[in-house]
Amino acid sequence: VQLQASGGGLVQAGGSLRLSCAASGLTFSGATMGWFRQAPGKEHELVARLLRYNSNPYYAEDVKGRFTISKDNAKNTVYLQMNSLKPEDTAVYYCAADSRITWSSSSLISNYGYRGQGTQVTVSS
Repeated sequence: VQLQASGGGLVQAGGSLRLSCAASGLTFSGATMGWFRQAPGKEHELVARLLRYNSNPYYAEDVKGRFTISKDNAKNTVYLQMNSLKPEDTAVYYCAADSRITWSSSSLISNYGYRGQGTQVTVSS
């Protein structure tokens, strides 16, 4: 299984980016997909998640209304649309996938079986 994240970059505050995570070797439609981020000196934080058996997305409180997670099963790709970006959104963003993870354990990236390599998002003020 491979997860390839892309789409990061440098953007001014208020701008937008769309991250993509392409999965191979995974039954994508049956996997829980999560986007995490890690800012310097901080732990990984779950930003958004789509459970495999529930289409209702989860968002961290500080990204609600600004970020949208979606997936295209035909393309085996999950997206994170990020709007109204703030300097505090600066971090390395990771996608993660797992076919058996439960809701109760899906907030920790270490519980996911697969993780992408990360893509840097930098938001300037």
